[in-house]
Amino acid sequence: MTISERFSFETIASEGGARAGIYHTPHGDIPTPIFAPVGTQATVKAVTPAQLEELGASLVLSNTYHLYLRPGADLIAEMGGLHEFMQWPGPILTDSGGFQVFSLAAIRKIDADGATFKSHIDGSMHRLTPEKSIDIQEKLGADIIMAFDECAPPQDRAYNEQALERTTIWADRCLQAKTRADQALFGIIQGGVFEDLRLQSAQWTAGQPFDGVAIGGLSVGESKAEMHAVLDAIQPFLPLEKPRYLMGVGSPEDLVNGILRGIDIFDCVLPTRLARHQSAMTLRGRVNMLNAVHAHDPQPIDETCGCYTCQHFTRAYIRHLISARELLASTLISIHNLFTLLRLVRLCREAIVEQHFTDFAKEFLSQYNHPVRERKIFTLR
Repeated sequence: MTISERFSFETIASEGGARAGIYHTPHGDIPTPIFAPVGTQATVKAVTPAQLEELGASLVLSNTYHLYLRPGADLIAEMGGLHEFMQWPGPILTDSGGFQVFSLAAIRKIDADGATFKSHIDGSMHRLTPEKSIDIQEKLGADIIMAFDECAPPQDRAYNEQALERTTIWADRCLQAKTRADQALFGIIQGGVFEDLRLQSAQWTAGQPFDGVAIGGLSVGESKAEMHAVLDAIQPFLPLEKPRYLMGVGSPEDLVNGILRGIDIFDCVLPTRLARHQSAMTLRGRVNMLNAVHAHDPQPIDETCGCYTCQHFTRAYIRHLISARELLASTLISIHNLFTLLRLVRLCREAIVEQHFTDFAKEFLSQYNHPVRERKIFTLR
Protein backbone atom coordinates (compact mmCIF):
# COMPACT_ATOMS: atom_id res chain seq x y z
CA MET A 1 0.00 0.00 0.00
CA THR A 2 1.16 3.51 -0.81
CA ILE A 3 0.45 6.07 1.92
CA SER A 4 -1.94 8.77 0.71
CA GLU A 5 -0.42 12.23 0.44
CA ARG A 6 -2.00 15.66 0.80
CA PHE A 7 -5.04 14.32 2.66
CA SER A 8 -5.87 15.38 6.20
CA PHE A 9 -8.98 15.94 8.28
CA GLU A 10 -9.36 18.54 11.00
CA THR A 11 -12.30 19.17 13.32
CA ILE A 12 -12.90 22.88 13.87
CA ALA A 13 -15.95 22.58 16.15
CA SER A 14 -18.13 19.91 17.74
CA GLU A 15 -21.37 19.72 19.67
CA GLY A 16 -22.35 16.39 21.12
CA GLY A 17 -21.70 13.84 18.40
CA ALA A 18 -21.94 16.39 15.60
CA ARG A 19 -18.83 17.99 14.22
CA ALA A 20 -17.76 20.59 11.67
CA GLY A 21 -14.47 20.05 9.91
CA ILE A 22 -12.33 20.44 6.82
CA TYR A 23 -11.08 17.57 4.68
CA HIS A 24 -8.00 18.64 2.73
CA THR A 25 -7.57 16.94 -0.68
CA PRO A 26 -5.33 17.51 -3.74
CA HIS A 27 -8.24 19.14 -5.61
CA GLY A 28 -9.39 21.41 -2.82
CA ASP A 29 -10.78 21.54 0.69
CA ILE A 30 -14.11 19.96 1.56
CA PRO A 31 -15.99 21.71 4.40
CA THR A 32 -17.88 19.14 6.44
CA PRO A 33 -20.58 18.12 6.97
CA ILE A 34 -21.09 18.01 3.21
CA PHE A 35 -23.52 16.54 0.68
CA ALA A 36 -21.99 15.20 -2.55
CA PRO A 37 -24.14 15.28 -5.72
CA VAL A 38 -23.98 11.96 -7.58
CA GLY A 39 -22.59 11.95 -11.12
CA THR A 40 -23.03 8.24 -11.77
CA GLN A 41 -21.78 8.25 -15.37
CA ALA A 42 -19.35 11.17 -14.98
CA THR A 43 -22.21 13.66 -15.03
CA VAL A 44 -24.72 14.90 -12.48
CA LYS A 45 -27.93 14.42 -14.44
CA ALA A 46 -29.33 17.57 -16.08
CA VAL A 47 -26.75 19.86 -14.43
CA THR A 48 -23.46 21.20 -15.82
CA PRO A 49 -20.20 21.34 -13.84
CA ALA A 50 -20.38 25.15 -13.96
CA GLN A 51 -23.84 25.04 -12.41
CA LEU A 52 -22.57 22.71 -9.68
CA GLU A 53 -19.83 25.21 -8.85
CA GLU A 54 -22.41 28.00 -8.69
CA LEU A 55 -24.49 25.88 -6.30
CA GLY A 56 -21.51 25.57 -3.96
CA ALA A 57 -20.83 21.86 -4.43
CA SER A 58 -17.35 20.88 -3.26
CA LEU A 59 -17.42 17.10 -3.82
CA VAL A 60 -18.96 14.99 -6.61
CA LEU A 61 -19.37 11.19 -6.72
CA SER A 62 -19.00 8.94 -9.77
CA ASN A 63 -19.59 5.22 -10.14
CA THR A 64 -16.88 2.63 -10.80
CA TYR A 65 -19.27 -0.08 -12.03
CA HIS A 66 -20.95 2.12 -14.63
CA LEU A 67 -17.77 3.79 -15.87
CA TYR A 68 -15.98 0.43 -16.09
CA LEU A 69 -18.74 -0.89 -18.36
CA ARG A 70 -19.06 2.34 -20.34
CA PRO A 71 -16.89 4.04 -21.62
CA GLY A 72 -14.18 2.05 -19.83
CA ALA A 73 -11.49 3.02 -17.34
CA ASP A 74 -8.71 2.86 -19.94
CA LEU A 75 -10.45 5.44 -22.13
CA ILE A 76 -10.99 7.79 -19.18
CA ALA A 77 -7.33 7.42 -18.20
CA GLU A 78 -6.36 8.19 -21.81
CA MET A 79 -8.47 11.38 -21.60
CA GLY A 80 -6.58 12.52 -18.51
CA GLY A 81 -8.70 10.98 -15.76
CA LEU A 82 -12.14 11.85 -14.44
CA HIS A 83 -11.38 15.46 -13.52
CA GLU A 84 -10.36 16.27 -17.08
CA PHE A 85 -12.93 13.96 -18.70
CA MET A 86 -15.95 15.47 -16.94
CA GLN A 87 -14.44 18.93 -16.47
CA TRP A 88 -14.97 19.02 -12.73
CA PRO A 89 -12.13 20.86 -10.97
CA GLY A 90 -12.98 19.89 -7.39
CA PRO A 91 -12.62 16.67 -5.42
CA ILE A 92 -14.22 13.48 -6.79
CA LEU A 93 -15.18 10.29 -4.97
CA THR A 94 -15.69 6.93 -6.70
CA ASP A 95 -17.38 3.96 -5.09
CA SER A 96 -15.95 0.49 -5.58
CA GLY A 97 -18.69 -0.96 -7.80
CA GLY A 98 -19.63 -3.52 -5.17
CA PHE A 99 -23.14 -2.23 -4.47
CA GLN A 100 -24.03 -2.09 -8.18
CA VAL A 101 -22.77 -5.64 -8.78
CA PHE A 102 -25.16 -6.84 -6.11
CA SER A 103 -28.09 -4.57 -7.00
CA LEU A 104 -28.00 -4.17 -10.80
CA ALA A 105 -26.32 -7.21 -12.30
CA ALA A 106 -28.89 -9.65 -13.73
CA ILE A 107 -26.72 -12.69 -13.04
CA ARG A 108 -23.94 -12.78 -10.47
CA LYS A 109 -21.76 -15.30 -8.69
CA ILE A 110 -19.89 -14.30 -5.57
CA ASP A 111 -16.97 -16.28 -4.19
CA ALA A 112 -14.05 -15.71 -1.86
CA ASP A 113 -11.99 -14.10 -4.61
CA GLY A 114 -14.55 -11.67 -6.06
CA ALA A 115 -17.73 -11.43 -8.12
CA THR A 116 -18.64 -12.52 -11.63
CA PHE A 117 -21.60 -10.68 -13.10
CA LYS A 118 -23.59 -10.06 -16.25
CA SER A 119 -23.68 -6.49 -17.54
CA HIS A 120 -27.11 -4.86 -17.33
CA ILE A 121 -26.20 -2.99 -20.54
CA ASP A 122 -25.37 -5.72 -23.08
CA GLY A 123 -25.36 -9.02 -21.20
CA SER A 124 -21.58 -9.47 -21.38
CA MET A 125 -19.87 -11.26 -18.49
CA HIS A 126 -17.37 -9.51 -16.24
CA ARG A 127 -15.25 -10.22 -13.18
CA LEU A 128 -14.53 -7.80 -10.32
CA THR A 129 -12.05 -8.53 -7.57
CA PRO A 130 -10.65 -6.20 -4.91
CA GLU A 131 -7.52 -5.74 -7.01
CA LYS A 132 -9.52 -5.07 -10.18
CA SER A 133 -11.71 -2.50 -8.40
CA ILE A 134 -8.66 -0.61 -7.13
CA ASP A 135 -7.03 -0.76 -10.56
CA ILE A 136 -10.15 0.72 -12.19
CA GLN A 137 -10.43 3.46 -9.57
CA GLU A 138 -6.75 4.33 -9.94
CA LYS A 139 -7.26 4.72 -13.70
CA LEU A 140 -10.32 6.89 -13.09
CA GLY A 141 -8.20 9.07 -10.81
CA ALA A 142 -10.72 10.23 -8.19
CA ASP A 143 -9.42 11.84 -5.01
CA ILE A 144 -11.33 9.43 -2.74
CA ILE A 145 -11.74 5.74 -3.60
CA MET A 146 -13.58 2.92 -1.86
CA ALA A 147 -12.62 -0.58 -0.82
CA PHE A 148 -14.48 -3.35 -2.65
CA ASP A 149 -17.24 -4.65 -0.38
CA GLU A 150 -20.32 -6.86 -0.42
CA CYS A 151 -23.63 -5.26 0.50
CA ALA A 152 -26.09 -7.80 1.91
CA PRO A 153 -29.85 -7.57 2.57
CA PRO A 154 -29.99 -5.75 5.92
CA GLN A 155 -32.23 -8.22 7.77
CA ASP A 156 -30.55 -11.50 6.67
CA ARG A 157 -28.24 -12.58 9.51
CA ALA A 158 -26.58 -15.53 7.77
CA TYR A 159 -25.94 -13.57 4.59
CA ASN A 160 -24.51 -10.63 6.54
CA GLU A 161 -22.12 -12.86 8.48
CA GLN A 162 -20.76 -14.31 5.24
CA ALA A 163 -20.69 -10.95 3.45
CA LEU A 164 -18.89 -9.27 6.35
CA GLU A 165 -16.18 -11.93 6.34
CA ARG A 166 -15.65 -11.39 2.61
CA THR A 167 -15.76 -7.60 2.97
CA THR A 168 -13.03 -7.73 5.64
CA ILE A 169 -10.75 -9.95 3.57
CA TRP A 170 -11.39 -7.87 0.43
CA ALA A 171 -10.66 -4.62 2.31
CA ASP A 172 -7.24 -5.91 3.32
CA ARG A 173 -6.56 -6.90 -0.28
CA CYS A 174 -7.57 -3.38 -1.41
CA LEU A 175 -5.05 -1.89 1.01
CA GLN A 176 -2.36 -4.10 -0.45
CA ALA A 177 -3.34 -3.33 -4.04
CA LYS A 178 -3.37 0.48 -3.74
CA THR A 179 -0.41 2.14 -5.49
CA ARG A 180 -1.32 5.83 -5.97
CA ALA A 181 -0.30 8.24 -3.23
CA ASP A 182 -2.63 10.98 -4.48
CA GLN A 183 -5.79 9.01 -3.68
CA ALA A 184 -7.42 8.40 -0.29
CA LEU A 185 -8.79 4.90 0.31
CA PHE A 186 -11.81 4.50 2.61
CA GLY A 187 -12.76 1.23 4.29
CA ILE A 188 -16.45 0.29 4.48
CA ILE A 189 -18.34 -0.88 7.57
CA GLN A 190 -20.98 -3.53 6.84
CA GLY A 191 -23.11 -5.86 8.97
CA GLY A 192 -26.74 -5.12 8.18
CA VAL A 193 -28.90 -4.13 11.16
CA PHE A 194 -27.03 -6.45 13.54
CA GLU A 195 -25.22 -4.48 16.22
CA ASP A 196 -22.58 -7.10 17.00
CA LEU A 197 -21.64 -7.44 13.33
CA ARG A 198 -21.51 -3.67 12.88
CA LEU A 199 -19.31 -3.29 15.96
CA GLN A 200 -17.01 -6.05 14.72
CA SER A 201 -16.73 -4.34 11.34
CA ALA A 202 -16.30 -0.84 12.82
CA GLN A 203 -13.55 -1.90 15.22
CA TRP A 204 -11.63 -3.76 12.51
CA THR A 205 -11.97 -0.96 9.96
CA ALA A 206 -10.94 1.68 12.51
CA GLY A 207 -7.77 -0.28 13.22
CA GLN A 208 -6.60 -0.39 9.60
CA PRO A 209 -4.58 2.28 7.75
CA PHE A 210 -7.55 3.60 5.78
CA ASP A 211 -7.76 7.33 5.08
CA GLY A 212 -11.43 7.47 6.01
CA VAL A 213 -14.33 5.31 7.14
CA ALA A 214 -17.53 4.69 5.17
CA ILE A 215 -20.76 3.12 6.44
CA GLY A 216 -22.44 1.01 3.77
CA GLY A 217 -25.54 -1.13 3.65
CA LEU A 218 -27.93 1.46 5.12
CA SER A 219 -30.94 3.12 3.51
CA VAL A 220 -31.46 -0.14 1.62
CA GLY A 221 -34.72 -1.30 3.17
CA GLU A 222 -34.24 -1.09 6.92
CA SER A 223 -36.32 1.25 9.08
CA LYS A 224 -35.15 4.71 10.12
CA ALA A 225 -34.95 3.49 13.71
CA GLU A 226 -32.68 0.61 12.67
CA MET A 227 -30.42 2.95 10.71
CA HIS A 228 -30.13 5.30 13.68
CA ALA A 229 -29.41 2.39 16.03
CA VAL A 230 -26.53 1.25 13.81
CA LEU A 231 -25.05 4.76 13.68
CA ASP A 232 -25.43 5.19 17.44
CA ALA A 233 -23.72 1.84 18.10
CA ILE A 234 -20.66 2.40 15.92
CA GLN A 235 -20.06 6.10 16.56
CA PRO A 236 -17.83 5.60 19.66
CA PHE A 237 -15.53 3.33 17.65
CA LEU A 238 -14.95 5.64 14.67
CA PRO A 239 -11.57 7.43 14.57
CA LEU A 240 -11.83 11.11 15.42
CA GLU A 241 -9.04 12.04 13.01
CA LYS A 242 -10.65 10.51 9.90
CA PRO A 243 -13.70 11.58 7.86
CA ARG A 244 -16.90 9.51 8.14
CA TYR A 245 -19.00 8.87 5.06
CA LEU A 246 -22.58 7.54 5.13
CA MET A 247 -23.12 6.04 1.70
CA GLY A 248 -26.27 6.58 -0.37
CA VAL A 249 -28.19 8.70 2.14
CA GLY A 250 -29.64 12.06 1.07
CA SER A 251 -33.07 13.02 2.35
CA PRO A 252 -33.10 16.19 4.49
CA GLU A 253 -34.19 14.43 7.67
CA ASP A 254 -31.54 11.71 7.17
CA LEU A 255 -28.83 14.34 6.74
CA VAL A 256 -29.74 16.03 10.00
CA ASN A 257 -30.02 12.73 11.87
CA GLY A 258 -26.71 11.56 10.41
CA ILE A 259 -24.92 14.77 11.39
CA LEU A 260 -26.28 14.39 14.92
CA ARG A 261 -24.50 11.01 14.94
CA GLY A 262 -21.13 12.26 13.74
CA ILE A 263 -21.37 11.79 9.95
CA ASP A 264 -19.25 14.12 7.79
CA ILE A 265 -20.03 13.14 4.17
CA PHE A 266 -23.26 12.10 2.45
CA ASP A 267 -24.18 11.28 -1.14
CA CYS A 268 -27.39 10.28 -2.88
CA VAL A 269 -29.09 10.32 -6.29
CA LEU A 270 -32.30 11.49 -4.58
CA PRO A 271 -32.30 15.23 -5.47
CA THR A 272 -31.84 14.71 -9.22
CA ARG A 273 -34.02 11.58 -9.33
CA LEU A 274 -36.88 13.39 -7.62
CA ALA A 275 -36.42 16.28 -10.06
CA ARG A 276 -36.97 13.94 -13.01
CA HIS A 277 -40.20 12.87 -11.33
CA GLN A 278 -41.50 16.44 -10.84
CA SER A 279 -40.78 16.53 -7.10
CA ALA A 280 -39.10 19.53 -5.49
CA MET A 281 -37.33 19.31 -2.14
CA THR A 282 -37.72 22.03 0.48
CA LEU A 283 -36.59 22.28 4.08
CA ARG A 284 -40.20 21.62 5.09
CA GLY A 285 -40.98 18.68 2.79
CA ARG A 286 -41.50 17.74 -0.85
CA VAL A 287 -43.66 19.55 -3.38
CA ASN A 288 -45.22 17.79 -6.38
CA MET A 289 -44.75 20.39 -9.09
CA LEU A 290 -47.23 18.72 -11.45
CA ASN A 291 -50.17 19.34 -9.13
CA ALA A 292 -52.85 21.54 -10.69
CA VAL A 293 -52.70 23.93 -7.74
CA HIS A 294 -49.43 25.31 -9.16
CA ALA A 295 -50.85 26.17 -12.60
CA HIS A 296 -51.47 29.84 -11.73
CA ASP A 297 -49.01 30.19 -8.85
CA PRO A 298 -46.66 33.19 -9.26
CA GLN A 299 -44.48 32.16 -6.30
CA PRO A 300 -41.16 30.29 -6.56
CA ILE A 301 -40.82 26.70 -5.38
CA ASP A 302 -39.57 28.02 -2.02
CA GLU A 303 -39.82 31.69 -1.13
CA THR A 304 -36.89 31.33 1.33
CA CYS A 305 -34.55 29.77 -1.26
CA GLY A 306 -31.72 31.65 -2.97
CA CYS A 307 -31.11 29.22 -5.85
CA TYR A 308 -31.17 30.29 -9.52
CA THR A 309 -34.50 28.54 -10.07
CA CYS A 310 -36.29 30.23 -7.18
CA GLN A 311 -34.80 33.62 -7.98
CA HIS A 312 -36.04 33.59 -11.59
CA PHE A 313 -38.98 31.21 -12.15
CA THR A 314 -42.48 30.65 -10.85
CA ARG A 315 -44.23 27.46 -9.91
CA ALA A 316 -46.61 28.11 -12.83
CA TYR A 317 -43.72 28.18 -15.31
CA ILE A 318 -42.10 25.03 -13.94
CA ARG A 319 -45.43 23.18 -14.05
CA HIS A 320 -45.85 24.33 -17.65
CA LEU A 321 -42.41 22.91 -18.54
CA ILE A 322 -43.33 19.59 -16.95
CA SER A 323 -46.67 19.45 -18.78
CA ALA A 324 -44.95 20.28 -22.08
CA ARG A 325 -42.27 17.63 -21.40
CA GLU A 326 -39.51 20.20 -21.70
CA LEU A 327 -36.04 19.09 -20.54
CA LEU A 328 -35.51 22.39 -18.75
CA ALA A 329 -37.94 21.25 -16.06
CA SER A 330 -35.50 18.58 -14.84
CA THR A 331 -32.61 21.05 -14.87
CA LEU A 332 -34.45 23.75 -12.91
CA ILE A 333 -35.80 21.36 -10.28
CA SER A 334 -32.42 19.60 -10.02
CA ILE A 335 -30.69 22.93 -9.41
CA HIS A 336 -33.22 23.73 -6.70
CA ASN A 337 -33.06 20.28 -5.04
CA LEU A 338 -29.26 20.22 -4.97
CA PHE A 339 -29.13 23.77 -3.62
CA THR A 340 -31.61 22.79 -0.90
CA LEU A 341 -29.41 19.96 0.41
CA LEU A 342 -26.20 21.98 0.10
CA ARG A 343 -27.93 24.82 1.94
CA LEU A 344 -29.07 22.45 4.68
CA VAL A 345 -25.62 21.03 5.38
CA ARG A 346 -24.20 24.56 5.37
CA LEU A 347 -26.79 25.62 7.96
CA CYS A 348 -25.95 22.55 10.04
CA ARG A 349 -22.25 23.39 9.86
CA GLU A 350 -22.88 26.97 10.96
CA ALA A 351 -25.06 25.76 13.84
CA ILE A 352 -22.32 23.38 15.03
CA VAL A 353 -19.71 26.16 14.90
CA GLU A 354 -22.06 28.47 16.82
CA GLN A 355 -22.90 25.68 19.31
CA HIS A 356 -26.65 25.51 18.80
CA PHE A 357 -26.94 22.52 16.45
CA THR A 358 -28.86 20.35 18.91
CA ASP A 359 -31.62 22.95 19.09
CA PHE A 360 -31.45 23.51 15.32
CA ALA A 361 -31.86 19.79 14.66
CA LYS A 362 -34.72 19.43 17.14
CA GLU A 363 -36.63 22.31 15.55
CA PHE A 364 -35.96 21.12 12.02
CA LEU A 365 -37.02 17.52 12.65
CA SER A 366 -40.15 18.59 14.56
CA GLN A 367 -41.38 20.62 11.59
CA TYR A 368 -40.13 18.66 8.59
CA ASN A 369 -42.69 16.85 6.44
CA HIS A 370 -45.74 17.84 8.49
CA PRO A 371 -49.04 18.69 6.80
CA VAL A 372 -49.21 22.39 5.89
CA ARG A 373 -52.13 23.07 8.19
CA GLU A 374 -50.06 21.86 11.17
CA ARG A 375 -46.73 23.34 10.14
CA LYS A 376 -45.12 26.34 11.81
CA ILE A 377 -42.87 28.63 9.87
CA PHE A 378 -39.35 27.22 10.13
CA THR A 379 -37.06 30.24 10.40
CA LEU A 380 -33.69 29.73 8.73
CA ARG A 381 -30.89 32.03 9.80
